[in-house]
Amino acid sequence: MRALLLGGAGFIGLHLARRLVSQGHEVTIVDDFSRGRQDAFLDELRPSIDLISGDLTDPAVWAALPAEGWDQIFLLAAVVGVRNVEKDPARVVRVNTLSAMHLLDWVAPGSRVFFASTSEVYAGGVDAGIVPVPTPENIPAQISDVTAPRFAYAVSKLLGEAAFIHTSRARGFDAVVGRFHNVYGPRMGADHVIPEMSLRALNGSDPFAVPGADQFRAFCHVDDAVSAILLLMSTPAASGQIVHIGNDREETNIGDLAKLLLRIAGTSATLAPSDAPAGSVARRCPDLTLLRSLTGYEPTVPLEEGVRTTFAWYKEHGWPR
Repeated sequence: MRALLLGGAGFIGLHLARRLVSQGHEVTIVDDFSRGRQDAFLDELRPSIDLISGDLTDPAVWAALPAEGWDQIFLLAAVVGVRNVEKDPARVVRVNTLSAMHLLDWVAPGSRVFFASTSEVYAGGVDAGIVPVPTPENIPAQISDVTAPRFAYAVSKLLGEAAFIHTSRARGFDAVVGRFHNVYGPRMGADHVIPEMSLRALNGSDPFAVPGADQFRAFCHVDDAVSAILLLMSTPAASGQIVHIGNDREETNIGDLAKLLLRIAGTSATLAPSDAPAGSVARRCPDLTLLRSLTGYEPTVPLEEGVRTTFAWYKEHGWPR
């Protein structure tokens, strides 16, 4: 199989590339390295992959990329992370939208494409009390405040969902939309809750700040997320579907997550709960009924094991600022 990973040097992209290479597939990565990293972990794959440095908002990059001959195409490239989104929401809309629109203009009929979306597209509905938790796919998508900078990301992904579903029908290619729910693991950067807590614990932070300590999340290890992606892409019935990807087995309180991480770190720092960041949803957990019925997927990495291995990775490798 020939796989094209757009944004493949980022967090989920590199884990996906590693899995595909281990299964003997041909992998091409396109990345502009604005978020993806040229590091030792990418270097390990270089002998087994084709690597193209390119900005997916630039039409010239697409013009130089053959549209034919790919068995599976994955659009993972995006500006993500609350700090990045709040810093430059206009860039989020521009990059995420142009990358998707250029792909839709470029893709050949008969292709099979995975579009990476997010649970943020319906987060406003959870806080408004109109969306149940655990959350299935057939609920209203709601952006509670279009003017809030952090919702630029959700808006860009909601547009992408609609664009891929409708354009695939019109243009004759297969599209699968995966909504990720709090995926975590090694090499995901420093701005997400588990690596951010890990780095602060390693630096001896005490008291240990826990923003949103009263909130709840269902964290999904990246190995499980990659398994779900590949199962969906090998399942014909997933074409044209929006499917939640996550782990619904261990919904956890953020305060309890901090206690778990500090126990793993071997520190007795005092927890200092504080208000959650503005716009942060109070509770998030996917209903995985559709994913299970389509693929038979079950998450396999328990939260404590995943947090332990993620913490160990950051302890060994850190994360350059």
